[in-house]
Amino acid sequence: MAITTFTSRELNQDIARAKKAAKSGPVFITNRGKPAHVLLSIEDYRRLAAERRSLVAALSMTGLTDIDLEPPRVRIEGPRVDLS
Repeated sequence: MAITTFTSRELNQDIARAKKAAKSGPVFITNRGKPAHVLLSIEDYRRLAAERRSLVAALSMTGLTDIDLEPPRVRIEGPRVDLS
């Protein structure tokens, strides 16, 4: 499965090339250098929509390693308990 990336500008200038690329795999469309949308063939979309997967399987999909994700660290503290 080939993964292709287009900027929003490239997509607007050559939609036919993007549609052709989607036949062989997902096309990531970036906006200001960050992934914003994905173009899929209707066959791929229907397969994904019909498939039930675990969270682990969904997160291990091809192409997700190319997306930079750095969520902010959250510190969760519970109430202090006095056990004396």
